[in-house]
Amino acid sequence: MRTADRQEQFKAAFQARKAKAREYKYFFDAWRKNPKAVGALLPSSPALARAITRHLQPGDGPVLELGVGTGVFTRAMLARGVRQEDLILVERDPAMAAALARAFPLAHIVTDDASRLGRPGHADSGPIPPLSAAVCGLPLLNMCAAAQLRIVRSVFAALLPGRALYLFTYGWRCPVRGSVLERLGVEAERLETVMANVPPAHVWRLRLAQ
Repeated sequence: MRTADRQEQFKAAFQARKAKAREYKYFFDAWRKNPKAVGALLPSSPALARAITRHLQPGDGPVLELGVGTGVFTRAMLARGVRQEDLILVERDPAMAAALARAFPLAHIVTDDASRLGRPGHADSGPIPPLSAAVCGLPLLNMCAAAQLRIVRSVFAALLPGRALYLFTYGWRCPVRGSVLERLGVEAERLETVMANVPPAHVWRLRLAQ
């Protein structure tokens, strides 16, 4: 291998590590400011990202992602064939949202709380378009029933018939309260357990009851 090629490889590896370090800094800073809203000390693993996006198909869109963080799930969706311009990324932390805008310039970035999404007169988000899928990285277990209800109801109001909301939790039970699921007529199904994550996580799929 030529010296110039080795230098380019070293430079690319250095830039990748630098970008990863920035991601962890954004995540840790957000956790330090509001640990309850972030819900975990470390970002989700690539293994969890692959699991939660496994059922998305190339060309699916628009796709809504709630609680995007450093964009781990976003990159997995792009790897699945979802187009960047078909992504609606909702992240409440301004620093993370700015980093997402730089990383995914074609995606629609919404810097706001997911519980406010789609409310009439809300300029940042506006109405949610018909969705092929939704992916949630929010710490739903830390939310009250009213907040869960607002989020899940707004997602299913936009999802196309037969489409699903994918989410994860560190516990065995679905993170959305049973009372919320029953009120909205939504069924929850645990799809898989991902051990290659800190801590291990369970992936769930929510769909309207048939």
